[in-house]
Amino acid sequence: MDSINNIPDSKGANAYHRDKSFSKLLEFYSGKDMLSKIESQFIELGEIVGNQLEDLALTADKNSPKLSKRARDGSFTNTIEKHPDFIKLEKYAFERFGLAAMSHRHGVFGMQQKLPPIVKYGLTFLFVQSEFGLCCPLSMTDSLTRTLRKFGDNKIVDKFINQLTSQNLDELFQGAMFMTEQHAGSDVGSIDTYAENIDGQWYLTGDKWFCSNPDADLAMVLARYDKNISGTKGLALFLLPKRLDSGKLNSYEIIRLKDKLGGRSFASGEIRLNKASAYIVGDPQKGFKQMTDMINMSRLSNGVRASGMMQRCLQESLFISNTRYAFKQKLIDIPLMQKQLLKMLIITEASRSMVFKASELLEKADNGDSISQNIFRIITPLIKFRACRDVRKIAGDAMEIRGGSGYIEEWLDPKILRDSHLGSIWEGTSNIISLDTIRALKKDNNIETLKYYLIQVVQTTKKNEHTENLLCAIDNVFSFVRTEIQEDFTSSSRKISSSLYYLCASIFLNSEGQYCKSLANRKKISELLIKYKINQNSPLERDNLDFDLICQFI
Repeated sequence: MDSINNIPDSKGANAYHRDKSFSKLLEFYSGKDMLSKIESQFIELGEIVGNQLEDLALTADKNSPKLSKRARDGSFTNTIEKHPDFIKLEKYAFERFGLAAMSHRHGVFGMQQKLPPIVKYGLTFLFVQSEFGLCCPLSMTDSLTRTLRKFGDNKIVDKFINQLTSQNLDELFQGAMFMTEQHAGSDVGSIDTYAENIDGQWYLTGDKWFCSNPDADLAMVLARYDKNISGTKGLALFLLPKRLDSGKLNSYEIIRLKDKLGGRSFASGEIRLNKASAYIVGDPQKGFKQMTDMINMSRLSNGVRASGMMQRCLQESLFISNTRYAFKQKLIDIPLMQKQLLKMLIITEASRSMVFKASELLEKADNGDSISQNIFRIITPLIKFRACRDVRKIAGDAMEIRGGSGYIEEWLDPKILRDSHLGSIWEGTSNIISLDTIRALKKDNNIETLKYYLIQVVQTTKKNEHTENLLCAIDNVFSFVRTEIQEDFTSSSRKISSSLYYLCASIFLNSEGQYCKSLANRKKISELLIKYKINQNSPLERDNLDFDLICQFI
């Protein structure tokens, strides 16, 4: 017999429909015509996120991949055995929704054109609300394809493009990026793996310390093509196939798999290259620069995943607070809970505005808009730095709001908490990313380009009582940033990154809020971000918050 005191469970809820801002935000960034063509895909994915996907994700998380080095006859296999439920997740991501293909060819969802980034990242934003791990090999495949098409020789592109963009899992070539070395870490210029050109064929030798999706069919690898050239200038970019044209395994070995804190459903491992055959990609003297294109796509993907996980945490916390009682009242009616939810809400929605705006900028940048290219170059590390840190706090708060059950592995909370720590480490730790933000701002006077761009966004948005606050915040933040950069005070790089991130988010939120009545609450979120993330308040000052805002998201 059911009890009215059972733990509230939102299982079965459509993740797309219960997120009250999602549809209109998609319309804002993709346009009404595109939304009408693809919304059914969001509805379908939203339906399975809290049902089949969550069940598969929980099982796959408890059954990590296993490395199989030899077959029973003694032959070398170098393969990774995935749990059947993880393979089912792959079928959803790669086959049913074509998430690795839609940016590179037409035909996904029957469309006669490649789909814009907002569709891919919007669907990923939904998908990750149940499964984080698979989104890594998914992102690697998508970004490797992009980098290969952008810089690779046409013959190599033609050789692999159909398999890289296949929606048939049996034919698909998944991608990976083998860059990190044990002694080098984030110091890419210290990479020792070297490349030899023997009779026109390149061979790679060295150890790669942290390789996600290590049994991928193709991997991008940085290796030193000239041992006499130190630093990143001596690194060329190579495409490493798992198998040679003869069908034989290439000359490299997966040494072991990593026992990771999070992302347990997919494999990460150590690889030893022993004169492994590879194709050179692009100009050998620009290898690192070319690899950064793939790295930046992976960083944006990390930010999208962080934002999606935050949204799942927020939606679960709103649901629990609105359905569970304590001290004879709903949790959501308790002022302290209201404050906690509001703090979660403004950070979560800030991240979504940032990643959706980044999707828009990416599309324009790829179409040749130079301003968008410069802004995207700055926005990407901002998202990677701040969103990937904020998700750790949001995941912890959501676990706490669920209470003791949030600490139990039957629920998604422990998995999200573990996974939330990954984004701020991979593709550059927080310190590395904040310093990269500084480099992006210094290049070609991009600091002024960003300031002018943000002013334009504010001024082209319908004027309201918040407009002057935003313009004032722009002046204050850029005055601080400019001073710190001019004085080369790099220890402020994290503060610079945070202030710019929340400033941008506030401006984008305000712009979204003007679009339609159902998004009007985003102006209020913008105001709160300026107040609590830009204009610092005394810790002794009482918070006078508008708790009615929370009710608009239930």
